[in-house]
Amino acid sequence: MSTHSKSLVACPECDLLLREIPLLPGGKACCCCCGSTLYRNTPDTIDQTLAFILSAAILFVIANVYPILGIEIQGNRNATNLIGAVRSLWNQDMHTIASLVCITTIFLPSIELALMLYLLLPLKFNQEPPGIPLILRFLQNIKPWGMVEVFMLGILVSLVKLNDQSNLIPGVALWSFLGLTLLLAASAATFNPRDIWNRIDCNQVRRGPS
Repeated sequence: MSTHSKSLVACPECDLLLREIPLLPGGKACCCCCGSTLYRNTPDTIDQTLAFILSAAILFVIANVYPILGIEIQGNRNATNLIGAVRSLWNQDMHTIASLVCITTIFLPSIELALMLYLLLPLKFNQEPPGIPLILRFLQNIKPWGMVEVFMLGILVSLVKLNDQSNLIPGVALWSFLGLTLLLAASAATFNPRDIWNRIDCNQVRRGPS
């Protein structure tokens, strides 16, 4: 019996320990007790996730550099980017809101993108980056705090409320944030930590015993 077939997997719903079984491409394994999905065999998930993350990183830079929204009132036009909006909130003594916006839409998403690139780029070239278990745990803990989609929803609500009071000019960053939201959702759907360990095991088998 191979090492892979002897490995155990815990059901995320009922915590039942089960032995892994080989799957055909596109197949999935389900818990025999509660029926929840244990894992899937999706080919090229690392390459797909890396493509989404690279695209998201580019859009993230654009979204933080270019203006999000321009407002024109009685011939006066004003536009700002995300960093400028955070600075404006801070200058208006809204320190808590400014800190939350900065952490949830700038700091944590940038950390998440950087760590994902740190993991996936070396694996793409059959290299093993150090500290994988720690990074995977850290990504799992910070992911709920990255709220780009909530920020995007807030912008859309503001557009609706301000539309009757002024002339709104969507900026490049607004469309970048929309694309960023979709790409982050796509990367979350394709990313599977199990595939990282499988790639590492395959690389070790190719290299052979040291």
